[in-house]
Amino acid sequence: MKRIFTPLFLVLAAVTAAGQAPAGHEAVVFGQKIHYIESGSGANVILLHGLGGDASNWAFTTPAVSRSFHVVVPDQIGFGASDKPQINYRVETLVDFLYGFMKTLKIEHATLVGNSLGGWTAVSFALAHPDMVDRLVLVDAAGYSFQRLGGEPPKRERMELLNPSTLEGTRLVLDTIVANKSMVTDSLVEQFFTAHLRKGDGYTIDRFIDSILAGQDFIDGKLGAIKTPTLVVWGKQDALVPIAAGNAYAQDIAGAQTAFLDHCGHVPQMECAGPFNAALLGFLSGSGASGK
Repeated sequence: MKRIFTPLFLVLAAVTAAGQAPAGHEAVVFGQKIHYIESGSGANVILLHGLGGDASNWAFTTPAVSRSFHVVVPDQIGFGASDKPQINYRVETLVDFLYGFMKTLKIEHATLVGNSLGGWTAVSFALAHPDMVDRLVLVDAAGYSFQRLGGEPPKRERMELLNPSTLEGTRLVLDTIVANKSMVTDSLVEQFFTAHLRKGDGYTIDRFIDSILAGQDFIDGKLGAIKTPTLVVWGKQDALVPIAAGNAYAQDIAGAQTAFLDHCGHVPQMECAGPFNAALLGFLSGSGASGK
């Protein structure tokens, strides 16, 4: 398969858009406004962003998938243009809000595609509400404990790098999540930091860090219950959630397909949009994922 990688200016455009409120819709779930965009028609596909992200993280996925499917892309509670109540956020919070969101939109079942924290949410939702999930796509998904992956929990100072408060901290985050370090220009750092401040999700991120360090909602030992057809997609150069986690998901979910993408980091749907979309659409169409 020919590798098509997202040009730097497209990544920059997506990051610039992050934190702004794109034209879309609002649903009220548990009294909170959830911003979302939707397009296309057909079977439902819900795209779930990761920590500190929003719907713009799927800017290169939505047009491709919506040609054949009804795509719904929410800003999860606490992120993007959605409300940010000051609660103790954890993955089960996102699971409950996704359930309420689907009920509000009268979506009885859907394919869930989740990146990072969104992947953790997707697999946890599939465990809690298996009849509501048609297919499951886990993209560089978090969810395993540090011990399960052969490590120890990091100190809080290390985790706080995910909630940057300086340009230097922002550069460290970007250097961690992309494989192509030449993409991390001064301009990109400034745009990313500006978007982070505009979105105002620092409190949310801090509470998720607390939850992770407290060991809440890890999926260790639970995945034998997943009977949903599953695709595991991973950037081989992911320095945030290593490929060992992708191998663990593929091992623990019976029959899981894999697409391990070279020259890709933690957000392959942005950094490597071409091969990512090919793998995703192949799985959704039933022709099989493409990529090893």
